[in-house]
Amino acid sequence: MNILVLGSGRVGQPMVLDLATEEKFRVSVADIDSKNLATYNDNARIKSIKADLANLKVLVELIQKQDLIVNALPGYLGYSACKIVIESGKNIVDIAFFPEDPLTLDAIAKKMGVTAIVDCGVAPGMSNLLIGHVANLLDELTDVKIMVGGLPVVRELPYEYRAVFSPIDVIEEYNRPARLIENGQVVIKEPFTDRELVSIASVGTLEAFNTDGLRTLLHTIKCPQMSEKTLRYPGHIDKIILLKDSGFFNEETIEIGSNSIRPLDVTTRLLFPLWELKEGEEDFTVMRIIVEGKKNKQKVRYTYNLYDRYDSVNRVTSMARTTGYTATTAVRMISDSIFTEKGVFPPELIGSKTECVRFMLEVLKQKNIYYEEQVEEIN
Repeated sequence: MNILVLGSGRVGQPMVLDLATEEKFRVSVADIDSKNLATYNDNARIKSIKADLANLKVLVELIQKQDLIVNALPGYLGYSACKIVIESGKNIVDIAFFPEDPLTLDAIAKKMGVTAIVDCGVAPGMSNLLIGHVANLLDELTDVKIMVGGLPVVRELPYEYRAVFSPIDVIEEYNRPARLIENGQVVIKEPFTDRELVSIASVGTLEAFNTDGLRTLLHTIKCPQMSEKTLRYPGHIDKIILLKDSGFFNEETIEIGSNSIRPLDVTTRLLFPLWELKEGEEDFTVMRIIVEGKKNKQKVRYTYNLYDRYDSVNRVTSMARTTGYTATTAVRMISDSIFTEKGVFPPELIGSKTECVRFMLEVLKQKNIYYEEQVEEIN
């Protein structure tokens, strides 16, 4: 199988190396940055392609001889790339997490006979898969809560944070209003609202706040109460709110002397060096998923906990492991014909198939990524 990975960034690179361990895969990777491709110079199993993937004509040419595409581009390029891949009749696993609704591409994917698994990371991704799994097991769902975060092991002031995925996507997440389900209706709240302190084993106390992470779950899962919150060290978000309220995240240009600039551009230029995960710096990923519902009129609660740390042997960040290896496991699920349906599938729709859930969890376990399950009856 010919596989092309679009993007060789923080998450793309570990995915390329993981896929290249399989003899059955012929792996290529495309990126505009030569530095991002230099990792593969001594690896005969990987073909590096320097290309401007924002150029749609270039993208069309690159995917023609491929069987499956892995989309690891930044979110602002993600939708157009995903659409072109589907229109070209190629299967795709997507972790671009673009802001557009991927389900709008479902009709095209069905027409072209394409399997497209989107939002296939840790959250969205495995969070969706497990929620879909529980929804399939229970008669009805009554409450869904997702809490997730990627953080540095060593806390360093002032922000006690490192951008373990694309920094521009972090800012976009902080800017975007959060959509939740309350009493069966979609409710829009400002980010950072409904703050709460949460105790996490192996970590301690973290702060959770609303973010816009439910995405396709808003439309695919029937549940009267659903929320997704991001986890950070306590105090981080107060600094972000101060910056935001002071206008540092504004996208409208302002005049300074003879120059027109966007405050957001200045802010990102200053923040990103502070947020850069340094070589060898350890991070961890933590997630808690709580799904409540009823089975035979009995109230039941499913809880899934993830705690994963930096791989010091292979020098892979935890966020790259938990996000990227979810996507490469989905690639294997397609290549092994475990999942063959055509259309656009966010992971919660795949979660209704027990054999797919079992496969995903087992392969991730082989990579020492564990989702601990607890099931209990509640009053």
